Amino acid sequence: MKPFTAEFRTLLYIIRKSPSFLLFAHTRPDADTVGATLALAAFLKEEGREVAIACFDPFPPNLNTLFSDTNETFLHPDQLNLDHYETIIACDSADRGFDRIASRLNKKQTTVILDHHPDIAVSSDLLILDSGASSTCEILHNFFEKSGIAITKQMATALLTGIIFDTGNFQHICTTPRVMEVASDLAKKGAPLGKIVDAIFTNKSIPALRLWGKAFERSVFNEKNGMLLTVITAKDVEECKASIEDIYNVTSILSTVPEAKFAMVISERDHETVRASLRSMENHNIDVSAIAHQFGGGGHRLASGFEIPGELTKTETGWVVI
Repeated sequence: MKPFTAEFRTLLYIIRKSPSFLLFAHTRPDADTVGATLALAAFLKEEGREVAIACFDPFPPNLNTLFSDTNETFLHPDQLNLDHYETIIACDSADRGFDRIASRLNKKQTTVILDHHPDIAVSSDLLILDSGASSTCEILHNFFEKSGIAITKQMATALLTGIIFDTGNFQHICTTPRVMEVASDLAKKGAPLGKIVDAIFTNKSIPALRLWGKAFERSVFNEKNGMLLTVITAKDVEECKASIEDIYNVTSILSTVPEAKFAMVISERDHETVRASLRSMENHNIDVSAIAHQFGGGGHRLASGFEIPGELTKTETGWVVI
């Protein structure tokens, strides 16, 4: 972890001086952006600040059981008067949505980005980015700890949720000894480890399993480059009565197949956008971010992705994006 001594002092100064905050969660919110925004919102409210959370997509339903008592709502940016908020903080993957409102902000507002994804293109007044961190939630824990801020049970649950998700339940290469120390600290503060794991990884619905079955049956292995590929269409999600969140685990599961050097899952997230998620394992020495960069995406060496406009169409020779 980077020390961020000056940056953390600046962030704490901003928090002490600003009366109102808009926290921003990225599109198709995952557990890290959710955990980071909820933990930060809980702290800011304890400080007596006005807080709202904006996101272009709704709160992930699979996380409702963890945060049913927080009374937090993800508001669409178009529902909000953006000029009302003195400080705007984007938590995780700032290129996924925050870039769409950055041009709508005025020069008097202070912008902050907290992230662990490299290659962030959108700018801010304060950037706290550590690509060596497991998650944005780990960075936030570091901020709270170094600033002498007490972490409540509610904050601990939110932070551990993001860490568990982004480390793949402590199985990904980003799981450092420091991550385990942070997780232990959060568990001691009341974060329900088992409940979090169940919500993210264990309690899968019948529709989710049906969708996974389609994805696994459709998978194709390329012996030349070691890629294990599958596709998931919007129609698949609809027919299985599944949700977009049910796609997340497919890439991780495929990447564990011994013959595969890396896995790619190409999925329709709506009828206008196709997303590719790539994942590899440390022992294969494959930098999947290099592939993502070729298509305007990015991410980490072992976990990356990109988006392109279009729809998936099956042809006689395979799947194409049109």
